Amino acid sequence: MFWKRHKRSSSRHLLSSWGIRARFFWYRLEKTPLIVVLVLGAVATGFGLLLHSMSANSANRRSVMCLAMNVYFEARGEPEVGQYAVAEVTLNRVASRYYPDTICGVVYQKNWDPLRKRYVAAFSWTEFQSVREPHGKEWRRAWKIAEEVYYERREPKLAGVLNYHADRVEPSWSQGKKPTAEIGKHRFYK
Repeated sequence: MFWKRHKRSSSRHLLSSWGIRARFFWYRLEKTPLIVVLVLGAVATGFGLLLHSMSANSANRRSVMCLAMNVYFEARGEPEVGQYAVAEVTLNRVASRYYPDTICGVVYQKNWDPLRKRYVAAFSWTEFQSVREPHGKEWRRAWKIAEEVYYERREPKLAGVLNYHADRVEPSWSQGKKPTAEIGKHRFYK
């Protein structure tokens, strides 16, 4: 019993002694360098978070820009539901393992065509040497649709749909595909 009391008393003494030493150390410590280091650390952390936020916003804006350009050049004359469909197909491709994993990668993807002996773009407008700068009411609508689809503000209607073409053509790739919708002047396939 004596040993346990002595042990408890000894450990209290050690804790008390340690606490006294820690307080003594703290009061004797020159705090100016510590404060400077803490302030600089807080500023650096804030700056890092700001840069991270800006780069994330920049990446999001670039993705929305590529999506809006695709909607604009692929479907600007289509009804709004057709423009949403083009945007959804673009994002469905991003989600598919058979396509690039970024929106801009999908939009500007080119594959070798052995018959034509050249690289062919997935979206025909990207093959032109230059395109006119998007503008006007159609551009604002394409941008709005791209943002809504990108930020998932609208329920998708074409889950799993990866392909479409204008109804005035009948590409060979469409022969083995299952048609799922005809919207405006486009046919969509799974």
